[in-house]
Amino acid sequence: AYAPSRNLGIVNMLSRFISQFGSFRSLSWSRLSVLPRCVRHRSFATEAFIRDKPHMNVGTIGHVDHGKTTLTAAITKVLSKDTGSKFKRYDEIDNAPEEKARGITINATHVEYETSNRHYSHVDCPGHADYVKNMITGASMMDGSILVVSATDGPMPQTREHILLARQIGVPELVVYLNKCDMEDSQDEELLEIVEMEIRELLTKYEYKGDDVPIIRGSALLALEEKSDDTLGRASILKLLEALDTHIPIPKRLKDEPFLMPIEHVYSIPGRGTVVSGRVERGTIRINDEVNILGFGSSKLKATCTGVQMFHKMLDQGEAGDNMGALLRGIKREDVRRGQVICAVNTATIHKKIEAELYALTPEEGGRKKPFLPGYKPQFYFGTAAVTGTITMPNAEMVMPGDNTKIEIELLYPSVVYKGMRFAVRDGNHTIGAGVVSGVTEYVKEN
Repeated sequence: AYAPSRNLGIVNMLSRFISQFGSFRSLSWSRLSVLPRCVRHRSFATEAFIRDKPHMNVGTIGHVDHGKTTLTAAITKVLSKDTGSKFKRYDEIDNAPEEKARGITINATHVEYETSNRHYSHVDCPGHADYVKNMITGASMMDGSILVVSATDGPMPQTREHILLARQIGVPELVVYLNKCDMEDSQDEELLEIVEMEIRELLTKYEYKGDDVPIIRGSALLALEEKSDDTLGRASILKLLEALDTHIPIPKRLKDEPFLMPIEHVYSIPGRGTVVSGRVERGTIRINDEVNILGFGSSKLKATCTGVQMFHKMLDQGEAGDNMGALLRGIKREDVRRGQVICAVNTATIHKKIEAELYALTPEEGGRKKPFLPGYKPQFYFGTAAVTGTITMPNAEMVMPGDNTKIEIELLYPSVVYKGMRFAVRDGNHTIGAGVVSGVTEYVKEN
């Protein structure tokens, strides 16, 4: 993973010099200035991934400071002793300098663990209102979510927004972890029952089966620090993992469809190529497969897959549901960005004009207080893509909060969208609507 920035021949010459003219300690430091500086680079996987359990994509969502990252670290801590999963410390999950400085999660971070029944890819989503767009990207890859709610606060604004977005993005099932039950303010049984009731009502409002969703009481901090209260600590984590295994079903994977994967991250490996990562929506990809990269107005960029990995372990093939990275040859890092898709050759199309059914959120749901008129330009979130678009209404003069309306959208950049695709609509730091694509117009490239 390290590459010298100068010719290695200099190092060999220096080694011979040392062996002939004395010990290393006798050399002056000035003579050691010819040593090459070592620069750290990303490396690609060498260990093989063993596919012996069903793979699931889950993650933590919820309001800022309710304990999502602490819970993620606690899960890996408990499972590191039970199943040999790798323990990820809190500061390894929130490892960006700004995350450490501010004490909040900004980027969605992926960790790996496994129970006795399943292998999990877990994405820890940010809860702060300023970074909901990163939460949307993370949630778009989930087969199920863990909703984290503080017992001392109950449901908060981002709790509601995250539930709405999870439903709109297509997260089918949730389990709830009622955190911080060890705090003095949350020792009242009546208070905990009221908080649970509020959570169930909120889930039912957004079309989840609120009465059936498991709610596990516990303290992620007790589990992480291995404190003596096992009921709220380690035992609550094991109960949560059991709920994940039993309550969230394994979805049907579209393995027989043409390969398509929305791109979440892009990075380069010097001397190897460009790596794109994300969750495979459909199909399979193997080494030496030819692929296209589409989106944000780009023409059909072509590349060749030279490697497939998941959590730094080599795969024979990537398949629907995998949260994987593909090493590509024949394309530059600067030509690829988040929001584009990688797909089998000539199997996907980009569109600029689409028709959709839109629900405008009410002020109580966090939406606008005023109607919006033709020409309104919010941002549309399609999976990992965020694209500005202009709204027109063929059958109405305006869209009022709470309205269900048919609209037409002209995107600023042609993107990969298709009929039935769900999306969220945001303006600034507010989610103002949610919709589903009802039709697309063939894109004709402009001069």
